[in-house]
Amino acid sequence: MTPSLERPPLQADERTALIGWLDLQRKILRWKCDGLSEADAHRSVIPTSPAMTMAGLISHMRWVEHTWLEVLFLGGDKTQNPSFDETDEDADWRTDGIPLKQLLAEYESQCARSNEIVAAASLDDVGRHPDYRSGNANLRWMLIHLVEETGRHAGHADIVRELLDGTKGYY
Repeated sequence: MTPSLERPPLQADERTALIGWLDLQRKILRWKCDGLSEADAHRSVIPTSPAMTMAGLISHMRWVEHTWLEVLFLGGDKTQNPSFDETDEDADWRTDGIPLKQLLAEYESQCARSNEIVAAASLDDVGRHPDYRSGNANLRWMLIHLVEETGRHAGHADIVRELLDGTKGYY
C-alpha cells in the first residue's frame, strides 16, 4: 500500500522545501484512500464528526487549496466554493453521490492548479482578496498554512482509515 513518498532534499531552497513538504502531505492523504470501497470512502466512523469521512477529507482539502490560492491569494470568485456557504459550515465536506475517484481527480487537479499559481509568484507576494483579513498574508505564510492543514488532515485520514478497515501505514 505504500507509494513512493520522499521528503524534500535536506538542502533545498525555501520554495522547493515548502512545495516538497506540501506535495508529500498531499500524497499521504491520497495514499490513505488506496483500495477503499465507495461505501467505506463515504462511511462515517466518528460519531461526533459525521462529515469526516475519507471522501469528506478529500473534498475539504480540495476546497482548502482553492480557498487559499485561488480566492485569497489571487482574489478570485468565492461563489463556486462551498467553504464560503454561510448556511452550512460543513458544505465543503459533503460528498453524497460523488464517487471517491472523482473527488480524488478534482483534488489532484486543484493541487496542480495550486502549484501553477505558486510557480508564477514570489513568496513575498501578498494575497489580493480585499474582503478577508487572511487575504493580506503573503504566499509564504499561505503555503506554510497549507502544509500545516494538509498534514493535520492526513493525520485524521490515518485514524479514519484504521477505524474503517484496520489499515495502518507510515512511510
